[in-house]
Amino acid sequence: MILLQVNQLTKYFGADLILSNIKLEVQMREKVALVGRNGAGKSTLLKIIAGLMSYDSGEIIKPKDVTFGYLAQDTGLESTLSIWDEMLSVFAGLQKMEKEMRSVENEMATIDHANEHTKFERLMKEYDRLQNEFKEQGGYQYEADVRSILHGLGFAAFDYDTKISTLSGGQKTRLALGKLLLTKPDLLILDEPTNHLDIETLTWLEQYLQNYPGSLLVVSHDRYFLDKIVNEVYEISRTTSTKFNGNYSQYLVQKAENYERDLKNYERQQDEVAKMQDFIQRNLARASTTKQAQSRRKKLERMEMLDRPSGLEKSAHFQFNIDRQTGNDVLKAENISVSYDAVNPIISNINFSINRGESIALVGPNGIGKSTLLKTIIKQIELLDGSYRFGSNVQIGYYDQQQAELTSTKRVLNELWDEYPQMTEKEIRTVLGNFLFSGDDVLKPVSTLSGGEKARLALSKLMLQNANFLILDEPTNHLDLDSKEILENALIDYPGTILFVSHDRYFINRITTKVFELSKDQLIEYLGDYDYYLEKKAEAFELEQLEAAEKKEVETTIVEAGKLSYQQEKEMKKIERQKQRRIEEIELQISSLEEKIEQNETLLCDPTVYQDHEKVNEINIENESFHKEIELLMNEWEEMH
Repeated sequence: MILLQVNQLTKYFGADLILSNIKLEVQMREKVALVGRNGAGKSTLLKIIAGLMSYDSGEIIKPKDVTFGYLAQDTGLESTLSIWDEMLSVFAGLQKMEKEMRSVENEMATIDHANEHTKFERLMKEYDRLQNEFKEQGGYQYEADVRSILHGLGFAAFDYDTKISTLSGGQKTRLALGKLLLTKPDLLILDEPTNHLDIETLTWLEQYLQNYPGSLLVVSHDRYFLDKIVNEVYEISRTTSTKFNGNYSQYLVQKAENYERDLKNYERQQDEVAKMQDFIQRNLARASTTKQAQSRRKKLERMEMLDRPSGLEKSAHFQFNIDRQTGNDVLKAENISVSYDAVNPIISNINFSINRGESIALVGPNGIGKSTLLKTIIKQIELLDGSYRFGSNVQIGYYDQQQAELTSTKRVLNELWDEYPQMTEKEIRTVLGNFLFSGDDVLKPVSTLSGGEKARLALSKLMLQNANFLILDEPTNHLDLDSKEILENALIDYPGTILFVSHDRYFINRITTKVFELSKDQLIEYLGDYDYYLEKKAEAFELEQLEAAEKKEVETTIVEAGKLSYQQEKEMKKIERQKQRRIEEIELQISSLEEKIEQNETLLCDPTVYQDHEKVNEINIENESFHKEIELLMNEWEEMH
């Protein structure tokens, strides 16, 4: 079944053509990516499909019964409600249905069966209908769904009564995504959903979307994410769309193959045309060959001429150099403690060292203090405790993920030239041209630039520093996929030392030689790339599971220098057996209560019972008591585990 069809769509912004002849189709359960350069029109197309923006010509076909859910880039959830109440608002219909069921139950319990038999029959049918609809629409599991989504998006440790208005922008964005996922539309339309997600949450989202029963149309610059999720790719380039089957990596291969094939076909036809034109020119005037020449001329006129295939769009081009090399020791940190407020440490007693030529990824959950740690190294934030010791000749180049310094009203040209006045205007323009600022682009005010343009301008300033120790905080933010690859190649060839924070797993894997995993009270080194780090983490997790299983089977805790005494070990085993017996008892009790509820539900359908309003009321009260008892038992069961 086709959920969405876009045909011959065209969009202008004033006199500028943004999209032309766009064709796109999303079938049931398809996961489709929209890719292209920054400014190609991807977000514009999503807004048009979502009905938030008009278009000039073409058509968009959507079946009436298909539900759409759209999340714009960096959309934060604005609400005066608590986290829990806002998420539950998605299920207002189910909550209303639940109240209707209780109301019908109460009315059935108070009805006079002798005189209102017909009314009671009607109420029973209504109750059966409501109960079936409630069950089919997930009425008995929607609260569990809310908890699952909140846990997956990193809110497990939060008090769900927290007001959304008190949260950070990134947290509000994650909640907006969570609320949309809970609605479970037939077609999810997501614009950069991986923004503000740490690696753990990204992994959860990938698994969720892989198993999502509906369809997906997504714009993302996360290559790992696209490779794991999508099975079709539409590229927006030079205002038009091209379809490719497969994930992102397969799209890249097909795109290269298509270009080579089209170029060969074009060149082959050009050779054929040149030979025909030469033959016509030499033989048209000859009486003996004029008919052949005329025949070839007609054939040439009828020939459908191929356009030369468009080459790759212009890419940024740059490299990072250094003025002089550092010593072997670049940075040593001893017992570092870092704080947001200069009082309460967020990380404590951290030790690490960085050597020349290393490219180190600093990873850890959002909020752990990765960016704050970088800021203490460059002395934007003072250390709470501990010390840094730099090696010889260390010159730091710092890239801020916010590009906060690029909010001036200066022109792009002057933003760079004012910092390097010894360079000529031609030299400055050449540097900016390498970062895709050409012609009048260099005269734009910096404050009017897009996120991607600001990122490229910040990188141009970083490049000119010729620093030998680069400290980068989310350097791939706002960059399109092509620019990310250019940056990766430049950093791979960089002769200095790199310490960086990034959530882009593909980027991390390409340039990393070592991983620092940061937690509140330690920093663990992994001597390898990101894939190696993941392997070691998986091995550690498996080992923990194995150790936990062994510990559960036999408690072998060591006390001081010796083993537990016989009496202590015997007591521990006794406690463990009691715990296991209690778990089994709880499971049996829950099973028994569920059977009783089911028997009571069956009784309520028996005419001899449902005509007795006192009996019906008694059964409903009993069922309510059983449900409460099950809830208490489930809480105890979870605590025991």
